[in-house]
Amino acid sequence: MIDVHHRTMTVNGHEVFYREAGAADAPVVLLLHGFPTSSRMFRNLIPALADRYHLIAPDHLGFGHSATPPADEFTYTFDALTDVTQGLLDQLGVDRFTMYVQDYGAPIGWRLALRQPSRVQTIISQSGNAYDDGFVPAFWAPIWAYAQDPGPDTERPLRGAFELDAIRWQYLTGVPEPDLVDPDTWLLDHSGLLRPGNDRIQLDLFRDYATNPPLYPAVQEFFRTSQVPTLAVWGAGDEIFGPDGATAFRRDLPDAEIHLVRGGHFLLESALDTVTGYIRGFLGRALAESSPQRSGSKR
Repeated sequence: MIDVHHRTMTVNGHEVFYREAGAADAPVVLLLHGFPTSSRMFRNLIPALADRYHLIAPDHLGFGHSATPPADEFTYTFDALTDVTQGLLDQLGVDRFTMYVQDYGAPIGWRLALRQPSRVQTIISQSGNAYDDGFVPAFWAPIWAYAQDPGPDTERPLRGAFELDAIRWQYLTGVPEPDLVDPDTWLLDHSGLLRPGNDRIQLDLFRDYATNPPLYPAVQEFFRTSQVPTLAVWGAGDEIFGPDGATAFRRDLPDAEIHLVRGGHFLLESALDTVTGYIRGFLGRALAESSPQRSGSKR
């Protein structure tokens, strides 16, 4: 049995919860979750990889078990969430890492890479966009409208994303066997969104999401110059970030490994074994070919 630890650390004055497993001297895999979930989305992947890797999966502020300072006391932007993630890595003594990015985890991961590119050994993207390709217009149009002109009229459609049916839709859309998905997933995510003041936090992040596509040219330049080994494993039925977001990585990373898997936005819920197999094969090859200075943690 693999031991998975559930820990907290104070970063920039805020309690950050994170899951951790694997040997301290093994290569680090940083797992960055998306909306509206938490590090719980990696609960099954962590023990599937921890025999060989050191897994670290934080909850972003405002999500899961991490602190949720009110929106009038903390500026909820992707820059700010990156500051916290970087602070956690620094305090844990992590020098280099693979990053697994999904949904909101992608803009945090890309900022980490742009700030300190030498720390990123490899990338795994699961519905984590780095290109304008892949944005499904029907889902994103209300978010772009709110970012451009925030107010009651543009806010109202976004509040629907906090409803239980909308969260269930994220989990089940595109999944060939919906009964494989544990209903606790959307119930727990929904309960997190119901916490007092959390709606304002999420609206602030919806608004700030518009700052992410302007970073894509710099991210793509990082891809071209580094040729960082990259795996894109994507739900073929994802109706938020469509499969074009996965295939676009080959534009700047010709050797990127790309797999479109039958499933949706939260692919680990219905295709865990398939995704785990791709990850183990990819990391086994990519890290073996990287510098021998591949240790992740100083601890």
